[in-house]
Amino acid sequence: MSNELTIAVLGGGSFGTAIANIIAVNGHHTYLWMRDAERAARSQASRENPEYLPGYPLDDNLTMTADLTQAVTNSDVVFISVPSQSFRDVTRQVAPLLKSEAIVISTTKGIESENFTLMSQILEQELPNAHIGVLSGPNFAKEIVQQQQTGSVIASDDDSVIKCIQDILCSPTFRVYANKDRYGVELGGALKNIYAIVSGLAVAVGSGKNTQAMLLTRSLAEMGRFAHEMGADPMTFLGLAGVGDLILTCTSDLSRNYRIGQALGQGKTLEKAIEEIGQVAEGVNTVRIVKHKADELGVYMPLVSGMYDILFEQRPLAEVAQGLMMGEQNDDVEYSGKS
Repeated sequence: MSNELTIAVLGGGSFGTAIANIIAVNGHHTYLWMRDAERAARSQASRENPEYLPGYPLDDNLTMTADLTQAVTNSDVVFISVPSQSFRDVTRQVAPLLKSEAIVISTTKGIESENFTLMSQILEQELPNAHIGVLSGPNFAKEIVQQQQTGSVIASDDDSVIKCIQDILCSPTFRVYANKDRYGVELGGALKNIYAIVSGLAVAVGSGKNTQAMLLTRSLAEMGRFAHEMGADPMTFLGLAGVGDLILTCTSDLSRNYRIGQALGQGKTLEKAIEEIGQVAEGVNTVRIVKHKADELGVYMPLVSGMYDILFEQRPLAEVAQGLMMGEQNDDVEYSGKS
């Protein structure tokens, strides 16, 4: 590949826009694909994404378009940054358009419910000849475009993919670290959304710092335990894509999932909470998917089970909280995958 590449970012949400702009600023011709043609035209004309990142100017190297063929056909690297429920459909549309040696990167933090499929596994199934990677980490788009110092993780078993993504995304304010554990990085990005809901709920009902610290560390234990059973490396969860992303989303109301939890803690229904957020909160669906998988595997995940009971079984919060405190007392550090 030459130094100047053609890049496509599929998905005009906040994170897709933020990384597309980094790449464009770095001198690569970049397409940002949006499904809505009117919105793409408006963003192209105004040089900003007013729905998701209003007020932040976009680089001249960035072209907003609703034409998927235009965005993908000549692109050396394609990032897919759409919600998990749309991921497979978009990937299938991309398949006949890709260059033979294209790199395809998922930035989506979610799980497809049927057969518990991670996004990179969808890429493997639908794009068997593509070079695949996953980008994940504690990355609020609003802070990225404000040029706050930010770290992310590129995970791939292909060294050339890692080097390429580090090169095109590296900037004075955005640093990309390498990891070979693709599934572990993906699971970290998906699972932490569950615990962000738990944390937002806990804060809304007046929980103190002791409780918040306990929830964060027990969340990390559950994530590592589950990852071990899924074949990932629990040590991945000590990095940016694990504990880093967990801390970020469990302590900030910039997180959609955290705000869902806050709304629930204020006594609002799940439907009302989702309506107020107005954007996809992947954690709600992930609770259901992970609860069923944990039960199938026999993995002890009391916080996931408690959140499931609150969201989908309408059990009272106080009753669930008491059950959690009176449950089994495990080892403190448990990265062996044992409960």
